[in-house]
Amino acid sequence: MKNSSTTPVTDAPTPGRTTGAGRLLITVYGVFAISATARAGFQIATQFNEAPVAYLLSAFAAVVYIVATISLARPGRKWALTATAAICVELLGVLVVGILSVADSAAFPHATVWSGFGKGYGYVPLILPLVGLWWLYRHRAAAKA
Repeated sequence: MKNSSTTPVTDAPTPGRTTGAGRLLITVYGVFAISATARAGFQIATQFNEAPVAYLLSAFAAVVYIVATISLARPGRKWALTATAAICVELLGVLVVGILSVADSAAFPHATVWSGFGKGYGYVPLILPLVGLWWLYRHRAAAKA
């Protein structure tokens, strides 16, 4: 059916959270998913008895990064909600582990991805969820589609 108004009809999709800078965000999350998975896997396989809590936290962080990466890359409201939940868990983890590792360094004899607020990763683990949540908020209208 033709549109009788003077406004042109376009079938072009509205730019969403997976375009432009969103691709860079997804890439960074993907890199963190791979690096945290590799780090946790190696530590659990070779040094688990030295610091099991730290290494299990790194494995948990890896799972969070994987879920965040996949859900950020997928279109739709359900995926946006999943990404928001994963990134909120990430932010909470970075803050809690960061505070605990700074307040009681003996509790974390070996570093995790989130120790010292991500100090070992240039504080990117602290900044990344803030950027991710901002990006999701900015593209919340596109997620409703």
